[in-house]
Amino acid sequence: MAMRIVDSQLHLWGANSAARPWPAGRERDAQRPYPVPKEALLLEMDLAGVSRAILVPPSWEGDRNDLALEAARSHPERFAVMGRFALHEPPDLERVAAWKQQPGMLGMRFTFHHEHYRRALTDGSSEWLWAAAQQHAIPLMMLMPGAMHSLERLAQNYPALRITIDHSGLPFDQKAPQALQDWPQVAALARYPNVAVKVSGLPALSTQAFPFRDVHDTAQRLFDAFGPYRTFWGTDLTRMSCTYRECINMFTQALPWLTGEDLEWVMGRGVCEWLGWA
Repeated sequence: MAMRIVDSQLHLWGANSAARPWPAGRERDAQRPYPVPKEALLLEMDLAGVSRAILVPPSWEGDRNDLALEAARSHPERFAVMGRFALHEPPDLERVAAWKQQPGMLGMRFTFHHEHYRRALTDGSSEWLWAAAQQHAIPLMMLMPGAMHSLERLAQNYPALRITIDHSGLPFDQKAPQALQDWPQVAALARYPNVAVKVSGLPALSTQAFPFRDVHDTAQRLFDAFGPYRTFWGTDLTRMSCTYRECINMFTQALPWLTGEDLEWVMGRGVCEWLGWA
């Protein structure tokens, strides 16, 4: 039986319009200068042989999940969602309790890649949410390069809260070798059993053509730390300058240490079991 490949991160988004306005000034952050609908992702997935994908609503649309949830409702066998939750709004315990009752919703995803957003990690304003997410078994994905100390505090204080580190915990606006220097801090978090890592978007950090050999060592070190059950392949495809197949083939063909059942876990089985996507 062919291995099921599951992408742990894809974005889709609509146009910035009067009907669905984006926050002011966010057009410059969009990964592509045009909308990416679910039909475009399904075509890319079919051509590359990707069975399923976790949809992560992009920050430039604001804290909304409507398009991703609609895609998951219309294609539940192909899409599920790690939705955005606005941290600046007043506490809403009822909304958190009902979060996974939304069809297709698996958990929450947060972006802390700028200091402005990181205040919520240190000022105490979000502690209610982490406690509620743990209480209701809502897994989290977190983009927070350079802030592994804050993630470690969450892992310690909420040991039943499943946390996935996005994009290997590395700065995605840099290139190898500078972009890879923080891997020891990321790998150190593997000692917490409630922490996993998405080795997503690694080709974007490479300065080389396929098979992107200058990021192979980092991929292996993270895999050695987290193991096959807590290391999840993914792409962030709309940010990649390479093809979908090259993102896949880097892991399935170019890493001699990743084979057999370990490869199956990394390429999809692990993230589905971690998030409870049956």
